Amino acid sequence: MQTVIESSGICKKFGETVALDNITFNVGESEIFGLIGPDGAGKTTLFRIITTISLPDSGSMKVLGLDAIAGFRELRRRIGYMPGRFSLYQDLSVEENLEFYATVFGTTVKENYDLISDIYSHIEPFKKRLAGKLSGGMKQKLALSCALIHKPDLLVLDEPTTGVDAVSRQEFWDMLRKLRQHNITIIVSTPYMDEAMRCDRVGLIQGGRILTVDNPENIRTGFSAILYRIRAAEKYRLLIALRKYSGISSAYPFGDSVHATFRTGRIDESFREFLRSEGMENVTIEESPADIEDRFLELMAAVKTEQGK
Repeated sequence: MQTVIESSGICKKFGETVALDNITFNVGESEIFGLIGPDGAGKTTLFRIITTISLPDSGSMKVLGLDAIAGFRELRRRIGYMPGRFSLYQDLSVEENLEFYATVFGTTVKENYDLISDIYSHIEPFKKRLAGKLSGGMKQKLALSCALIHKPDLLVLDEPTTGVDAVSRQEFWDMLRKLRQHNITIIVSTPYMDEAMRCDRVGLIQGGRILTVDNPENIRTGFSAILYRIRAAEKYRLLIALRKYSGISSAYPFGDSVHATFRTGRIDESFREFLRSEGMENVTIEESPADIEDRFLELMAAVKTEQGK
């Protein structure tokens, strides 16, 4: 499998703020690679370097076999980029936007229509509508169509599902899977941990550092502790009580429950006695398999511990 992105020791600072710190990872051909992390983790800065919009302070970035600095002209013809903020012309219609982007890249909508047909068919009935009047999900599909219209070798998607409804998110990821048949490599960033499971491999990023890179299942099963799902009628009160318990290792809200780990591994009767002393009644405690978000939080905690030494 050929390497499409090869990042080695990429660093970037803005003033005193370290945006990227020694970023090293690879992305293979026809892979869907996810960059998963919260806002401010460094995802957009890294994507701007991959797409030749920004320069790194140090390190090297090779994309499609070309140096991202020296080969920027050719790379811009071979990369499709969908930034996090909707950036199409809102006072142009759907079809005018698509035709404009096709013209910029020296092609036509007709020439590459087969590539975007599954996506564009959802919004084609509204092709005369101004882009600024579209819903979030429709804007998303138009932006993806414009990023694909020149048949790129690499598709870079920066938080493409942020701010859209759950159904549109599902449809979007189904579309990405279908694009694999066209041998397009996809790198996508998202703050949503559930979307990590839809990628072939993911890199977890926080504070400008890559915490780990692996396939999603390996990351999930790498959780090193016994995880408990604890539920009570008053979740916030339960969380406060848990964080007071001397034997607790971690406790954080997760849906309708609190996910917790303990210093001794498994819980004992002293913990149940503690809950009773705190007036916590009808508490449900059960072992639970870790989610990828649990592993992400564990890795973040390990980094903080290392930095504190």
